[in-house]
Amino acid sequence: MAAGQGMLLAVALYLFASVASVDRNNFKTCEQSSFCRRLRSLEPQRSEFEVQPQSLQQFKQYIMLTLAHQRTKHEYILKIACLKDSNTFHLQVDEREPLSVRYRVQDALVQEPQYGPTKVESSSDTLIMVACGDKPSVKAAIQVAPFKVDFFQDGKLVVTANGKGMMRFEHLRRKPEPNAEQQQQEEADQKEQGGGQAAEPAPADNDPGAWEENFKSHHDSKPKGPEGLALDFTFPQAKVLFGVPEHADSFALRHTATKGTDPYRLYNLDVFEYELNNGMALYGSVPVVYGHGETSTTGVFWLNAAETWVDVFSANRDTDMVSSLVNLVSWNSQTDPPAANFISESGIMDVFVLLGPEPIDAFRQYTDLTGKGPLPQLYTIAYHQCRWNYNDERDVEMVSAKFDEHDIPMDTMWLDIEYTDGKRYFTWDHHKFPHPVEMIRNLTGLGRHLTIIIDPHIKRDGGYFFHNECTDKGLYVKNKDGGDYEGWCWPGSASYVDFFNPDARRHYANQYLLENFREQSETVGIWNDMNEPSVFNGPEVTMLKDNLHHGGLEHRDVHNLYGHMQLMATFDGLLRRGEGRLRPFILTRSHFAGSQRYAAVWTGDNMADWGHLQASIKMCLSLSVSGISFCGADVGGFFGNPDGELFSRWYQTGAFQPFFRSHAHIDTKRREPWLFPEDVKLVIRDAIRKRYRLLPFWYTLFYEHERSGLPIMRPLLAHYPTDVNAFGIDHQFLLGHQLLVAPVLDQKQQRSRDVYFPVRADGHGDWWYDWDTHRQHTATGVEAIPVDSYKVPVFQRGGTIIPTKERIRRASTLMRHDPFTLTVALDREGRAKGTLYIDDEQSYEYRRGHYLYLEFEFRDGVLSSRKIDKTASYKTDTWLERVLIVGLGKQPTAATLYTDASGAASGRLELEQDGDVVTVRKPGVSMLDAWSIKLDF
Repeated sequence: MAAGQGMLLAVALYLFASVASVDRNNFKTCEQSSFCRRLRSLEPQRSEFEVQPQSLQQFKQYIMLTLAHQRTKHEYILKIACLKDSNTFHLQVDEREPLSVRYRVQDALVQEPQYGPTKVESSSDTLIMVACGDKPSVKAAIQVAPFKVDFFQDGKLVVTANGKGMMRFEHLRRKPEPNAEQQQQEEADQKEQGGGQAAEPAPADNDPGAWEENFKSHHDSKPKGPEGLALDFTFPQAKVLFGVPEHADSFALRHTATKGTDPYRLYNLDVFEYELNNGMALYGSVPVVYGHGETSTTGVFWLNAAETWVDVFSANRDTDMVSSLVNLVSWNSQTDPPAANFISESGIMDVFVLLGPEPIDAFRQYTDLTGKGPLPQLYTIAYHQCRWNYNDERDVEMVSAKFDEHDIPMDTMWLDIEYTDGKRYFTWDHHKFPHPVEMIRNLTGLGRHLTIIIDPHIKRDGGYFFHNECTDKGLYVKNKDGGDYEGWCWPGSASYVDFFNPDARRHYANQYLLENFREQSETVGIWNDMNEPSVFNGPEVTMLKDNLHHGGLEHRDVHNLYGHMQLMATFDGLLRRGEGRLRPFILTRSHFAGSQRYAAVWTGDNMADWGHLQASIKMCLSLSVSGISFCGADVGGFFGNPDGELFSRWYQTGAFQPFFRSHAHIDTKRREPWLFPEDVKLVIRDAIRKRYRLLPFWYTLFYEHERSGLPIMRPLLAHYPTDVNAFGIDHQFLLGHQLLVAPVLDQKQQRSRDVYFPVRADGHGDWWYDWDTHRQHTATGVEAIPVDSYKVPVFQRGGTIIPTKERIRRASTLMRHDPFTLTVALDREGRAKGTLYIDDEQSYEYRRGHYLYLEFEFRDGVLSSRKIDKTASYKTDTWLERVLIVGLGKQPTAATLYTDASGAASGRLELEQDGDVVTVRKPGVSMLDAWSIKLDF
């Protein structure tokens, strides 16, 4: 077969597979991954590592010790340090004298760790006690033999490293020369492995997969031999573990440490129509796990970009934590505490231990390390319309016009790979899109935007300028022999930009500049897809591990970081394209720790079924607590054709997730909202309009995320950490601390939806108000909420104030000067607080102090507004149109507005009362001014 025919066949096979279901035979199990097979432990054991106490070296900001393996006598360096102003320890283990330098992850942390004073409180032949000078309640106890580290918060043991004795660290070594008999046995074992039957675990020197490895038709030469490592962490105060995205599984991690069950896998892969309720690897990897119990929340961030497996030892092995209905969990206090065992193929042990003690503290400690998601442009958190593919300019124009015709707001049109000239990125198919700049200008004239896809694979075509430049400049990933690596992807034969090369990143970023990619504008958003990287003819649909990157890096060391490095380059290009003024918008499929600094993430190639709708919440909750708040799923499912009920319920769910986009596969039926029956279209329109009303609230949440690093979408345990029944709930969620969202996720929930109202630490519940009816809910526990086709059960917490805009326009950009409404929901004490953030919604001027950050407070019958950041200012035309107050319990007789600094009254206001809702109409006050509204009774 000719090479060109082979390429076309590979693409055809990929397309065929992508409309069937995931073929699990294409992806490794732990037994087929030799390092996982060797290093995995399922039972506690005595560790073979010991500390040499006489090696202790004390420095102002860290200590160092020698670790020795008792059998091999190989030595390692242990470094422990306290992070400045944080209940966080940094623990590193590396070989003392490796044969070659082992890789340490770069570019994931927002900056180098900032250490505070670290001191040895006491030292003996059995125990070394380390304290943090600026946090005396934070300590680490290093046990000499067998080696383990206990971490304490306020005198309470909260995390133990190597408590189960599962630490492994394969030192680099030279390959032994096998005799003929060994050679024959190796070949037999290799064949057995390739057929999917794994050999029994064996020491590295005797394991044929340690020195080279086959999977199906692919060969990994492993030039450095075995270099795997593993370390377990126990969470003595926890009842549940969560984190380590990305998996299509429950929020609370399941017990995996059982023979025949695979660990959770972190290895970025292109998996179409992924299965639900398992730990198979997906598109992204964030190696952070949290342990939570009623008295403590802690975390472990395992900074390693190689293939990693995570075994979970659950404290609640017999309880199914899936939560299509609320489980009232009965915890067994005699069960061993939960633990997680991280197993990585290469690199070093580079671990941050986050000591909380509250969930919010642990989440903030993680984003202090990896960065906060920057405030996006407002339009990016509105509604996006996408499919693979909109056919041509006329199609784009027609879809945009139809949204107006049907009075449905929409901010962004998207174009998938078919807009390009033969899958050559940074080009246009001028037959289908002869006037791209004019098309973009027409959209922006309506207040809308365009986003286009650009992937990391580059078509190998001598007539393609970018391929020629990458070839001439040596900017491609290399194969193990030093030549440009070739794989197959959408263009056919393709090579892959080496984003670990600073010159390649800069050259790639330069392509986004208007002087290079002329047929665009500075307002166009970018979609980075297939960046795991996806290689249709590669092992597990990705790149060979023995490929080489800039500086001699093996791909095995950095695989999970590849897409992240593309994001860095894209962000740099878009930032310079907008001359540093406009905030870039990027959507990515592949991601790693820290990717939130550059891009939003979606959950990949899901399916049009109810299970995948439910999974969208579970997956985004796991991503959110792992730093990636700007998350969403393809509304309606990428594959398949949703019926009207599923489609409308998915819109209702997506409208309350941070990233809100409808997207569909090329082989699906067209599914713009007006193509469904009128009753379905109207439900969809209602859901989208709810999103637009709440945009001021969303925008404030995103701004506060940049300031605090806290998730936007939160599990119930974030604010109800002592409510054991809330630990495993992942079918409802919080937005900030203000809204409780419980969308309809099941075809059976046509008349009612069970909602769990959580319990506070004092044993009481908050007051919750139905967002639509303002009906008050004061009880805790499960309540059946009536629903119809329009109903999305959403509740505002008593004690909060939420800003909205009630004038819905075709796009969010046209709402900038519209007035605000405040909904004041009172708590048991008759009080409430809320915030509102205002700026120009697109530029970086807010970082120069050009913004308003306001706090509203209601107490003693007075609603007032004040600036939080008094030195910041932004001239705005917005004003206060209406105030709704719920939970007053009595009817006011009058309302008076005060705006004068002297306290003089500015005038009487019109009041209305409808049931339990009091409305103050048209205060008319500018959001720039300090003001108060006093109710008289």
